[in-house]
Amino acid sequence: MPWLRLALEKYQAVIYLAFMVLGVLLGSTHPAYIKPLESMLLFVIALLLYSTFCQVPLAHLPRAFLNYRLLLGSLVGNFVFVPLFVALILMPIDSMVVKVGIALVLLVPCTDWFITFSYLGKADTKHAIALLPILLFLQLILLPFYMFILFPQLVEIELDRAKFIKVFFGLIIVPLFLAYITQRLADFSSTGAKLFNFTGLLPVPLISLIVFIIFGSQVETLFHLGEFLPFLTFIFSLYLVFALFLSKAIASAIKLSKEDGRVLAFNFGTRNSFLVLPIALLLEGFQEAVFVIVYQSLVELLGMLLFVHIVPRWLFPDKKTENSI
Repeated sequence: MPWLRLALEKYQAVIYLAFMVLGVLLGSTHPAYIKPLESMLLFVIALLLYSTFCQVPLAHLPRAFLNYRLLLGSLVGNFVFVPLFVALILMPIDSMVVKVGIALVLLVPCTDWFITFSYLGKADTKHAIALLPILLFLQLILLPFYMFILFPQLVEIELDRAKFIKVFFGLIIVPLFLAYITQRLADFSSTGAKLFNFTGLLPVPLISLIVFIIFGSQVETLFHLGEFLPFLTFIFSLYLVFALFLSKAIASAIKLSKEDGRVLAFNFGTRNSFLVLPIALLLEGFQEAVFVIVYQSLVELLGMLLFVHIVPRWLFPDKKTENSI
């Protein structure tokens, strides 16, 4: 049902905002109804990551190396310049919880709606899709390194190792394995193809449910961090502006086509908020960072609605458009 997927993606901003409001209302008036849903959160995140990983072409990793200039630009931008920018914007912030939340969510590039908005922004989606496996594996490897550099004190936090291993396998290894199996089945079976296509419908409903649960269960956190909302809005908006300038600078430096330049813009602008949610949930004393992460995804989503107009029209315009301006 391609029409249903397109409809969900087209109206996803409205859907998420509606579920956010519903979550706050229910969490404020009937918090007992939210409690049972909290225990489902990790399972819902696991389903979301499975559906996300299904869209990552794990069997086609070599394709990413064919467009080596785009790959180089993406890696340098995501894993060199973005971490430097994150370190810079964290300096004036006093709240450790807010700093950890901002760092977690901005340090990892997106692997789900990056493709959706690349398509809507007239980028080369084939090349965008090819980047996903490398971006996914590198962020899993590099995120602990970045967090250690930025927050060496986190090493002192005691993690429940059994729970950590269970969450890591349950949210990363198992969804990755099942996604690979689903992709392989889709190549050889009509049933597998139907399952694969169905996973493409899951992200918007699952993210809506996650937003509902978190805002419903974190109403106190919302009020506690409410004074930070204008500041967080500014920081995450500033990051989106930085992503635009960074993509333009790198694309010009390595002479990318306008389509690949657009890929960089959406690649740098979108972050992998729901991959880092379990990490925030595991950090003792930093659970409020979950709210910061989800709030970033909402600011980012609204920003992407602007990106789909700004990027192809003004940042990387077609020659006819460029000449007419």
